Amino acid sequence: MDSATEAFVAHRNLLFTVAYEMLGSAADAEDVLQETWLRWAGVDLDDVRDQRAYLVRITTRQALGRLRSLGRRKESYVGPWLPEPLLTSPDVAEDVELAESVSMAMLLVLETLKPTERAVFVLREVFGLDYEEIAEAVDKSTVTVRQIAHRARAHVAARRPRSVASPAESRDALAAFQRAVETGDLQGLLDILAPDVVLLTDGGGVVQAIPHPVVGAGKVARLMEGGLPRLWRRVAITPAQVNGCPALVVRIDGEIDNVVAVRVDDGLVTGLYFVRNPEKLSRVQREETAVSR
Repeated sequence: MDSATEAFVAHRNLLFTVAYEMLGSAADAEDVLQETWLRWAGVDLDDVRDQRAYLVRITTRQALGRLRSLGRRKESYVGPWLPEPLLTSPDVAEDVELAESVSMAMLLVLETLKPTERAVFVLREVFGLDYEEIAEAVDKSTVTVRQIAHRARAHVAARRPRSVASPAESRDALAAFQRAVETGDLQGLLDILAPDVVLLTDGGGVVQAIPHPVVGAGKVARLMEGGLPRLWRRVAITPAQVNGCPALVVRIDGEIDNVVAVRVDDGLVTGLYFVRNPEKLSRVQREETAVSR
């Protein structure tokens, strides 16, 4: 490999994660990486002091532009919008900070930030870049970036999960939820669901989904107990590591129908995220197929 290719490959995972955390979409993150590569390939490396910082800067600027266009698309999105599920390796779960930063719950919190706030928060709080590097990436002064970081940090702190559940705690809660749904055990569901649990389903207007959030243990439990057990008995359900947390992959006739991610606080399920939009499941399907070969 030439020097430009070698540097890009060395930092590719970092660049993808930066783009994914800013966009909540693996497909869009891959497009950003393609754009980053095209720009990087035309750079004179003799003029680059820090290749990693330069690549992060290109990626951030490309992601910011795409994030603003995504915002316009989301305004016309049918039903709740959820991030695209991302299969992650077990070692991501062991890195508690990284696992939390890519979790469905955290990505939904990041959705409430303005584009530049989101970029600054991700670069500073997740990847630990210094303010000078971030200022160059978002084309702002260092003083302004510090102010944006302070504002974004306070915004996220008020909305982030109350505590970071361990992988074992999340697995236990998800297993209890699965058992209760498969057996139609209403009391079992009520026992594992937090009183203020929120259920979201993302069909993107392409497949059937619940058009509004379902809030409250009673409503969510009745929904699960009433209609889904009959469906779940016809499908294959396998555990997976999705966005740094235990999740379920649900298949019908071998094809992925949905991915179920959870948010767990204090041993109870506080968030249920059903991603059904086929466009958001294609990457999981490809990666699982590749692993099984």
